[in-house]
Amino acid sequence: MARDAARLRVKGDRSAPGIDVVQEKRDAREKAKAVEIKVTLPTFEQCAEIYIREHWSTWSTKHRNQWPSSLKRYAYPTIGKLTVPETKPSHIYELLRPIWVEKRETANRVRGRIETIIAKNVDVDDTDFRNPAELTKQLREKLPRRPKRVMRHHPALPYAEASQFMTGLSAAGGTAASMLRFLILTACRTNEVVDARWSEIDRASSTWRIPGERMKMHQDHVVPLSDPALAILDKMHNGTQGELIFPNPDDGMFSENAMLAVLDRLGYSHVTVHGFRSTFATWAEECTEYTDGVREASAVFGR
Repeated sequence: MARDAARLRVKGDRSAPGIDVVQEKRDAREKAKAVEIKVTLPTFEQCAEIYIREHWSTWSTKHRNQWPSSLKRYAYPTIGKLTVPETKPSHIYELLRPIWVEKRETANRVRGRIETIIAKNVDVDDTDFRNPAELTKQLREKLPRRPKRVMRHHPALPYAEASQFMTGLSAAGGTAASMLRFLILTACRTNEVVDARWSEIDRASSTWRIPGERMKMHQDHVVPLSDPALAILDKMHNGTQGELIFPNPDDGMFSENAMLAVLDRLGYSHVTVHGFRSTFATWAEECTEYTDGVREASAVFGR
């Protein structure tokens, strides 16, 4: 009782009860510590810029475009000027809430990128640290409820119609049409072909080595190139191109919708680009005697 009374006194009058001086000193120390942290630690935006620079050379063009733009648009306005210790789960909730339902994939990627950058800037021995961007039960329950996904299959062209389709496609002009033919002949995914580089082609061995960072399974994949696929590359290799095999007219990377536009132009809007992988897989299963493992490897580590 006497000890409590001694702690409680008005500032400047030690005889009267009032302010908890011990707590006041503790608050002052915490405030000074916060100021020191603010001065010495980098902001989240600075941490993000360092992380991006460190990984830039290993990233695909898609990653180089998406990482800076998504963080600048969705993360920096809320946490860009905060240090890692100042960043709280409530900040993450605040920036994710407007896009959590309407932009599901963007929200997932932004949250994951924030979590990665914060983790990069925390002492590995700090076992008490909890990443504020971690998708905990508390954060998940606070965010708006998402409607259940409706699973949609990628409509595929029956392989019996593939020959007629390829004849029409071969007669179509334009880089996007050539890119679609190359995709079908290699049974690869859209993003792998859109971002294909000349440095990945080994003409002597007739192979295309796709680096792991652009693969779904994150492993390097070597694609054997048939004569028709090589003929497409020979046509594209005119001595004036840049690093991209299939550049758009501005020498940049094509949108992933470019090949869909070709399908629509040819009257095949009822099928999808990705569906040609299913066309290949069905043909391989029904018309060849190769084992499942060989067919899966040919279709680039599964669909």
